[in-house]
Amino acid sequence: MLSSFSGKYIEVGVDEVGRGCLAGTVVAAAVILPLDFEHDTLTDSKQLTFSQRDTIEEDIKKNAIAWAIGEASVKEIDKINILQASILAMHRALDKIFEASSSIPELILVDGNKFKPYNFIPYQCVVKGDSKFFSIAAASVLAKNFRDKKMMELAKDYPEYAWDKNMGYPTPTHKKAIQKYGLTPYHRMTFKPCAEWMITNELKRKPK
Repeated sequence: MLSSFSGKYIEVGVDEVGRGCLAGTVVAAAVILPLDFEHDTLTDSKQLTFSQRDTIEEDIKKNAIAWAIGEASVKEIDKINILQASILAMHRALDKIFEASSSIPELILVDGNKFKPYNFIPYQCVVKGDSKFFSIAAASVLAKNFRDKKMMELAKDYPEYAWDKNMGYPTPTHKKAIQKYGLTPYHRMTFKPCAEWMITNELKRKPK
């Protein structure tokens, strides 16, 4: 893992979580770390346990120069598509960085290969960046922790879908629950299993 891409500029790492889910918002985080930041266990959030991420989150927030969370709603996902909504969530996280921090990012490091220009700041897309740069990995941890905890709270009102375990991803349990109980206001209507349920049930309601 590398502490910096440039070695000299103020860098902000950005990552998102929840693109492949059938329910819930897409969440992004932006993190500015010191140029010499290092951590023994920080890596891609998908490789960490819940308890590891919780401990690492405390370390990130303690050492970060700035950090922020951004979201795009289910309605926005359905309206503009998940890729555009993911970038929107990233931009919102960056907005908050600018609002809250006196350290102005000079370079944006983005996990993946898709992004849109933000505030005329140079950016670098890094495929699998959350396993290469600490700032992107830190963003992935903060975004995943925030989103997972949000889905666990929603699961209390919608236990049938097991969001406390699948976090809204299309597991067999989640898809079976959609077939049995239908959709909630938190489901993404344009995603295939949800759209198929809507089409099927619309056909059932039509008079023969």
